[in-house]
This record gives sequence, structure tokens and C-alpha cells, in this order.
Amino acid sequence: MKKITVAGVPEHFNLPWHLALEEGAFEDRGLEVTWLDVPEGTGRMCDLVNNREVDMAVVLTEGALRHAAKGNPLTILQEYVGSPLLWGIHVNAESEHEQLQDLEDAPVAVSRIGSGSHLMAMVHAQTLGWPTDTLDFRIINHLEGAVNYLKENPETYFLWEHYTTKPLVTGGHFKHLGDFPTPWPCFVIVAHPEFVKSQPGLIRHTLEIINRYSSEIKDIPSIDRTFSNRYGQKLEEIQAWLSTTEWSQSQISKETLQEVADKLRSLNVLEQPLDIESLLYQP
Repeated sequence: MKKITVAGVPEHFNLPWHLALEEGAFEDRGLEVTWLDVPEGTGRMCDLVNNREVDMAVVLTEGALRHAAKGNPLTILQEYVGSPLLWGIHVNAESEHEQLQDLEDAPVAVSRIGSGSHLMAMVHAQTLGWPTDTLDFRIINHLEGAVNYLKENPETYFLWEHYTTKPLVTGGHFKHLGDFPTPWPCFVIVAHPEFVKSQPGLIRHTLEIINRYSSEIKDIPSIDRTFSNRYGQKLEEIQAWLSTTEWSQSQISKETLQEVADKLRSLNVLEQPLDIESLLYQP
């Protein structure tokens, strides 16, 4: 058995990985895959890849580019979810904020600098014409940290995936003020270039399996109920999410990555220019 460790957020997008693991699909190809849940999100996972603590990770597209622009070696193996991520914009349920316009000068809770919650808060602010160079970021590490921080600091707001946070809205922890979709495909699969160079066969087999599972997941009978039960979300919420979510089985385009890079560069969060071509996996 060849061993591989894959990291991802503990969210519904990654169910194809868990189904493949539970059904022994990787073992059938001689792979011993270990899945690592990383609630801290993309910034933390990029660090794990960089430190060779995991072999592959499912991360947000914008976070991958920002990580690479800091001079960290990174290879994008392929696009994983080709549809946008719907970011919910939240405050504590008892906050005096009632609408998005109230948030222009408010502090922003983020899992960590370089994470999707950080970068998309900047994209969102720029879209609304707010100044982005004065945004006041507060590090909260993960979703649980956000719940606690926003309770103690009700002036703060927080961006996180809409459906993941919906139970916290219905449960009376958060107040939902609006949504902001990522203007590009949201998730990619990444690895360290040294791992890519040394394990081409392992990567090929792993991608073949996950692509088969992701391409077939919507065809599984009662898959909406499976998602609902496993992730503690209402059936109608999962059905709405599934209707707008498309998993991908191909490489992300250079044009799309350039669009993301240009947006991040306009926000002054890219430390250096990116050679997009060099980031893309070439089987």
C-alpha cells in the first residue's frame, strides 16, 4: 500500500472523499489514504502542504494563489468544485447591525490571514466600494472560534460558507445579513511540487478515484438525505445547495487563475507576480 494524507475542511463539499474512503475505493488501487479534517481552513492547509505534513489538500482557489505568491512552492493538481462558493455574511444574533451597510467600518473576524474568510472579506468590501486597506481583521481560527468571538464582540462580522453556518443562524447564534458568491470556481486540489515530482502514479490514481466519485455523487439515490443527515442541515437547504454546486474533474484554466490573480493584485495581497503556467499540474 502506498500512503497518502489528504486535508480538507469538514464540510459537505468533501463528501466524495469520505464515500470513496468508506467504500474502499482507494484500497482497491493499492492506496492507503488518510483524511485530515482542518477546520481552520485554507490558510492552515496551505501551511500543512508547505511543511510536507500532508500530501494533498482541497483548498480555496484564491487562498492557493495567495500562498504561492508568498514564494511558497505549490502545484494545482486540478479544479475540484467548479461552481462558486456562497459566502454568508454574519454577525452575532444580538448585534445591533441589521444590514450590510452597517458593516463598512466594522472589524472582520477571519480564520487566519490568507484564508478564504480573509481574502473574500476584502473582495466583498471592494465590490461595495469600501476601503480595503483599513479593514480591521481579528483572527478566530475556525467556525467555533467565530461563534465565541462574535458573542463577545457583537460589532464584528464574519464571512463563512452559507450552508455550513445556516444551523448557527437557525440556532440563534448568528444573524445573517447577506450573501456574497465567489466570482470564480471555489475549490482546487493542491500538492507540494516535490510530492508531485516523486509520486506521479499515486497522484494519477488518486485523482481518477475522486473524480469518479465526484462526477457520480448527484446520481446516488437520496443523496440529499445523506448530506442532510451527515452534516446536520435541513433537507431543503441541502437541496438548494446541490442545485447550484458542480464538482469538477478537469484542470482549472489559466484564464480563470489569471482573473483571480488580477483581483487579488488589485487588493495588494499578492507579494510577488505569479507565473500561472508553472502552478498548473502537467500529467
